[in-house]
Amino acid sequence: MSYAAAAALQAALHERLTQAPALAGVPVLDAVPGGQAPATYVLIGPEEVRDASDKSGPGAEHRLVVSVVSRAAGFAAAKGIAVAVTDVLSGPVPALARGRLAGLWFVQAEARRLDNGATRRVDLTFRARVEL
Repeated sequence: MSYAAAAALQAALHERLTQAPALAGVPVLDAVPGGQAPATYVLIGPEEVRDASDKSGPGAEHRLVVSVVSRAAGFAAAKGIAVAVTDVLSGPVPALARGRLAGLWFVQAEARRLDNGATRRVDLTFRARVEL
């Protein structure tokens, strides 16, 4: 097992999301912003990695969460951006600076209210298979 491609995977996903026309104007971050946060943003969040080595060589399976956080009223805006994120990450797999991304698949989504209903959050879980 190796965590060697974790930073490269995050960088590739960040690049793919920030360059997507459907997400123009939506900040893509890897930390919850301090102070006055944008009204809506995409957050590349937690990740769990497991060994996925096989006879062809070393590899890892990454389960990662990409969240849409929005203070817009209702879920429509957050869900619309979540759909765009899913569409963008369901396209051709991006190249990695280290390792090779063999596949990236949507696993699940969870939408919920936070801050006594003032904030909406949609957590999208993806599974990535990386060969090293």
